[in-house]
Amino acid sequence: MWPRPGEVRYLLNGAFYRMAYVECGNPAAPPVVCVHGLTRNGRDFDPLAEALAARFRVICPDLPGRGASEFLPDPALYQPASYVVALAHLLAQIGGKVMWVGTSLGGICGMMVAAASGQPITRMVLNDVGPQIPATALRRIRDYMMLAPETFPDMATLEAHLRMIHAPFGRLSDAQWAHLAKHSARRLRDGRIALHYDPAIAEPIRATMPTDLDLWAVWQRIGIPMLAIRGADSELLLPEVLARMEESGAKARVVPEAGHAPALMDAPTIGAVKAFLEAGLQSQG
Repeated sequence: MWPRPGEVRYLLNGAFYRMAYVECGNPAAPPVVCVHGLTRNGRDFDPLAEALAARFRVICPDLPGRGASEFLPDPALYQPASYVVALAHLLAQIGGKVMWVGTSLGGICGMMVAAASGQPITRMVLNDVGPQIPATALRRIRDYMMLAPETFPDMATLEAHLRMIHAPFGRLSDAQWAHLAKHSARRLRDGRIALHYDPAIAEPIRATMPTDLDLWAVWQRIGIPMLAIRGADSELLLPEVLARMEESGAKARVVPEAGHAPALMDAPTIGAVKAFLEAGLQSQG
């Protein structure tokens, strides 16, 4: 059955909150955790999860403040460190070793976890993110978040908004855009439609002037096989950063006709991710 809903309770700043997830595959199979980008949710991974379900247990959380997860009372808590706390509770609930697929923010969280002593990740896919992010890319993300309408009159308008701001996802079919729109909508009590996430997730970004993000010290502490995916036109994962990641041992793949970040919905990219993760099963066997 796809998907199976679940949740985990996590302790953050003196209070417990609820983080939702969906999963598919055999519950006894090796787990793969798929973590989405800043303004997205776990249902982005539906096509990938379905492709992996025959050999993996695929778990796709909604980060705090997104999708079906609980919103946080203080906007200042919407930071990677808070997301890592929530994800650490999920990892503890899963128990044992896991593989990881992280898009953008989900990849940053993955790197933070994988750099920790005693961490459980054995193999990781980083989708259009790396240990160095230019300020220009962070400013673009800030700008589109600040310009997002509070509500939409109908689903068609919401989908049109997603097609515009997420055009760098790549060449998606009408059915794929409709899928993203369906799971990006939140019906308000008055009947209006809003985006699925808490608008307050933008507050930490608005409060600071973006500067280049340097995570090379974190990267150097990671000692697991990695596949780095880059959209050919990405302004967030630059070619020279990808090359440096590759020099340090990561496998690299470039997705044509995509920017930040490839949607991971096309068959060739799904096939590459699947092959990389399945190679981990062979090494374990």
